[in-house]
Amino acid sequence: MHHELATFDDLDALARGAASYVSRLAHDVERREMPFTFALSGGQSPWLMIHGLVSQNVAWDHTIIYQVDERVAPEGSDLRNLTHLRKSLATTAATIEAMGVNDDDLDDAAARYAALLPPRFDLVHLGLGPDGHCASLVPNDPVLEVTDRLVALSGPYQETRRMTLTYPALARANQLLWLVSGADKHDALEKLLDGDQSIPAGRVEADRSIVMVDRQALTP
Repeated sequence: MHHELATFDDLDALARGAASYVSRLAHDVERREMPFTFALSGGQSPWLMIHGLVSQNVAWDHTIIYQVDERVAPEGSDLRNLTHLRKSLATTAATIEAMGVNDDDLDDAAARYAALLPPRFDLVHLGLGPDGHCASLVPNDPVLEVTDRLVALSGPYQETRRMTLTYPALARANQLLWLVSGADKHDALEKLLDGDQSIPAGRVEADRSIVMVDRQALTP
């Protein structure tokens, strides 16, 4: 798919640019009756983005935040994206729909989360790993081939299993926002921009996509 590219000098500038972008998009949908639907991945850059976004005039009471993925880890663990998400949005009235990774039956929890998802997302944020993964769609995992479910479980990756939106769920995005920073992402970024489907990120399809990067990620 085609990706629009936006380049920033450093991580802080990238986070500020992303916050401004999300704020504008959120304002564009404020006049409709349905809420602004925003799915967030984990990582350093989105938390910096949210920190900047909280200070802007976003209609948080008209916003629903979904998780793109989550580690199967205890409630409150620093490994959990939800822990950082709740902390970042603590001063807002945003609704956060949390993945049930502490449920006894994880497959049932994944199915119930899938039932919560909107028919379309206004915005889905994705990161990019040095190995080309996004969400928790990681290289060589069977979850890459799941096409009959919107939410599924990965195998162990970096010592934890993950619950993740699948490719069909990501395809519900009206807009993708990729945040990519750091020199270790350079090779994966090139493949993403080239549409190289040898990496998991290269297989994501959606209506529109913008890739925001810092200059380090562009440097070989």
